[in-house]
Amino acid sequence: MSGKFHVITGGPGSGKSSLIRALAGHGIGHMPEAGRAIIQDQMAIDGPALPWRNQKAFAEMMLAWDLRSYREAQDRQGSIMFDRGIPDVIGYLTLCGISVPDHLRRAADLCRYDRLVFLAPHWPAIYRQDQERHQSPGEAAATCAVMREVYRSLGYDLLPLPLGSVEERVAFVKSRIGDTATETANQARASPPIAALL
Repeated sequence: MSGKFHVITGGPGSGKSSLIRALAGHGIGHMPEAGRAIIQDQMAIDGPALPWRNQKAFAEMMLAWDLRSYREAQDRQGSIMFDRGIPDVIGYLTLCGISVPDHLRRAADLCRYDRLVFLAPHWPAIYRQDQERHQSPGEAAATCAVMREVYRSLGYDLLPLPLGSVEERVAFVKSRIGDTATETANQARASPPIAALL
């Protein structure tokens, strides 16, 4: 499975999610980022698992989300883009100065992605803070650096994305993940929708 599971990591606000949405428009499957969705849910219910309330609880929720995403992706066809992966949780705890528990390291060992990981570099020109993204530009840059080191320590090869338009980044990624995604998208377009068969 790891050969079709592609991760985009990096700092916050570096264009990862925009790129993944654009890749989805080209028929490439994706799994969303855990962090932002968890923050939105926890804020809605005034929950404790927020990075500014309980970093360990937030990390555990991200791990649970990422494990479920990995499991669900195994049932899908073609290439799957992950907006961050399980090693990002290790990076988050490292940034927080919190020791990484053994079960998290086991999860990173068991759930492997394609060896080539795309790194979205910190990009000051597009970085913006918002309701869920509280990090300063300096913290965003530090996050990118830590994610690079964590993935390298786990045996992955990092490939920086170009600081260009979304279309340029889409072409860059597609040229490096092979034709699997394109073939899957073509097969989907060739198959009639279920409703047309009823």
